[in-house]
Amino acid sequence: MVHEHHLTVPRTARYYTLGEPGPAARDVWIACHGYGQLAADFIARLGALASPSRLVVAPEGLSRFYHERARGGSHAASTVGASWMTREDRAAEIADQVAYLDALVESLIARATPHPVRLTALGFSQGVATVCRWLMHSRIRAHRLVCWGGAMPDDVLAGDLGAFRGLRIQLVAGSRDEFATTDRVTDAMAAMQGAGLDVAGVTFHGGHRLDDATLVGLTGNGRDE
Repeated sequence: MVHEHHLTVPRTARYYTLGEPGPAARDVWIACHGYGQLAADFIARLGALASPSRLVVAPEGLSRFYHERARGGSHAASTVGASWMTREDRAAEIADQVAYLDALVESLIARATPHPVRLTALGFSQGVATVCRWLMHSRIRAHRLVCWGGAMPDDVLAGDLGAFRGLRIQLVAGSRDEFATTDRVTDAMAAMQGAGLDVAGVTFHGGHRLDDATLVGLTGNGRDE
């Protein structure tokens, strides 16, 4: 008879930063990339957030894969992407994500003492589900949640929403986003508001991508918070 087992093992996780962890960082953003992206490419698109008092951190999903197989069957020239999880063994995947992001944030905040730190969690596309599940199960408490090009997943909405009470939530989408369409954003907004969450919508002209002007607007009209 076949039996399923699990073994928790150490992993080396990669992350990138804009800015240096330390006492100067009063405003910390944890930004989780979308499906098939790498953290280095993703953080390069977050340059509009750069500020002497802001630390932007892009953790990378723990599962990497080749996007396509090159002619001849070799992966030597194939591009590489990362994913946060699939439906397979999802409970363990979520637990690993939470432990990973908790350890990362706690190490960053410890280096920022004795000053208080304002924490924003931003997810893009697949990263939205990641940051929502993280905050739901985490011992970390954020000040703001930015859901960009994606919506809070059903399993989070159906669960304990205590971590989101009093949290400022912004749902961001491009006017031509083929994934976060107007109808889907409207439905997501209604579901979140129906659950008693404080959520506001932000729209920009464009597709399924980040937008510099919108990023700057999220920081407080260009001012350091």
